[in-house]
Amino acid sequence: MSKRREVRERLATLDEIDGIMVAMKNLALLETRRLETFLGTQRRAVTSIEAAAQDFLGFYPETAAHPGGARQLLLVFGSERGLCGDFNETLLAPLAAAMQQEDTLPVVVGRRLESKLQGDRRIAAFVEGPGVAEEVPAALVRLAGVLGELQQQRPEEAWRIGALYHDDESGAPRLRQLLPLELPKKRPAYSHPPLLNLEPAQFLSQLTSQYLYAVLHEVFYASLMAENRKRLEHMDSAIRRLEKDEAKLRLRYNALRQEEIIEEIEIIMLSAEALVSQRAG
Repeated sequence: MSKRREVRERLATLDEIDGIMVAMKNLALLETRRLETFLGTQRRAVTSIEAAAQDFLGFYPETAAHPGGARQLLLVFGSERGLCGDFNETLLAPLAAAMQQEDTLPVVVGRRLESKLQGDRRIAAFVEGPGVAEEVPAALVRLAGVLGELQQQRPEEAWRIGALYHDDESGAPRLRQLLPLELPKKRPAYSHPPLLNLEPAQFLSQLTSQYLYAVLHEVFYASLMAENRKRLEHMDSAIRRLEKDEAKLRLRYNALRQEEIIEEIEIIMLSAEALVSQRAG
């Protein structure tokens, strides 16, 4: 009886864990649906700004920053929460390759990735990342504060800004150069330069700030989308393994119950035989 009780308690525990995992899977699925809307809108905004920048730089290429000799500030986007498979581990190899360049200064976003890089003095700063889409603006404010501090510490240095994050479509790590804005590779489509209300250098400065704000939102949303898809895969795999364990335990439970029934029948039969013998005597 004690063995069957232990198996029953174990089954009850597995049922509770299964319910929690299913709930987490549903939350991750809901988050991906919401992120699709955020990400689509943000990508359209980034595309519009990039098109405006290409038109502007086609007529005012002399205002563009020259990246030669500038230091690379690499923003690495990990996860703030766990249970997302190898989401953070797959960023370590491309990060290590990027840090072989002496001019690379990494800034890591996400506590789960931070835990894997603690003690690495090459990391300039760690930033708390978002867990859901609503937390992206607050995470971006924290990141902007860290970038401002780094700029104050090195005011004489020029910066190039890149991002290492998981692409939401392929799920693989992607290294993307964000700034400076690239010069157009072909001649402008228009014959006359755009009409500006600001000086070209001032216009480019404000456009660059707006672009960085928009593209970082896109990167955050893309990373969160890839993270939640990884979490869906991880939860699916874990639930399947849990269901197999539950099936084995149920078979074990039924076998123990059958053994107990057989023992009870044997006891009844022995009792009956003893009673018959006693009456006969």
